[in-house]
Amino acid sequence: MNTLVLGIPKGSLQEATVQIMLRAGYRLEASGRSYYPAIDDDEIEARLMRPQDMSRFVEKGTVDCGLTGTDWVAENGSDVITVAELVYAKQQLVPVRWVIAVPEDSPIRRVEDLDGKSISTELVNVTRRFLQERGVTAEVEFSHGATETKVPDLVDAIVELTETGESLRANRLRTIDTVMQSTTELIASHEAWEDPWKRTKIENLGMLLKGAILGQSKVGLKMNVPNGALEAVLEILPALRKPTINNLADESGYAVETVLDESVARSLIPELKRAGAEGIIEYPLNKVVL
Repeated sequence: MNTLVLGIPKGSLQEATVQIMLRAGYRLEASGRSYYPAIDDDEIEARLMRPQDMSRFVEKGTVDCGLTGTDWVAENGSDVITVAELVYAKQQLVPVRWVIAVPEDSPIRRVEDLDGKSISTELVNVTRRFLQERGVTAEVEFSHGATETKVPDLVDAIVELTETGESLRANRLRTIDTVMQSTTELIASHEAWEDPWKRTKIENLGMLLKGAILGQSKVGLKMNVPNGALEAVLEILPALRKPTINNLADESGYAVETVLDESVARSLIPELKRAGAEGIIEYPLNKVVL
């Protein structure tokens, strides 16, 4: 039987990945300290590994495909296929940023002020390239963790990953520039991509994961609209595509169904009611595949 080896990121992205996989239709279960989580697809073998290492193992073909960040692909300089960009992080469905941060009272205000200074980060190669492109010479050293605690006593600045900025503010740090923005990606090895069965399996996985992420921010709306009120309802009804409209069995009106952003549903439903819509039902979506 054909088997696809799938890398699952261990650490901060692990739980978010498990939840998105579940919405995509795959149930992952990791037991204890095992690095081989069970998955309810006999054609997939899942392996937990650090996202920092993922792209290197995918490039080698040890793993057929995996989920990791744009940042670590760039840091490792890995030659891999980007199958799908999946905008999710530990806490939110947003890209994350690697930023240069200094203490609030630091005299460093611009990237150019880092010339001759010391910087600590996990993203060493990307940071060095960023500085070189701007003509800045600084000592960039690898950080094994707790990077935010190293300024100002040990280094002049840090390059750190942030999703909300809360941790930086809590440590009284100020951002002076963004080194790069990163999103989670589904990547594949060239060898796996050239295999017709594996490529189809990977493409299907990417499609379902993208649909699961999009579905998290969308809801479906169903409603009945009496004769004479349809035009007024359609004027205020946004849709991912055109709404579906069917005649009711008794010909007293129409059944209307659409998909829209969850964030606008709460303000839209009262407007729809006032426009004449009845029996309005809002329901969550697991996936939206465009």
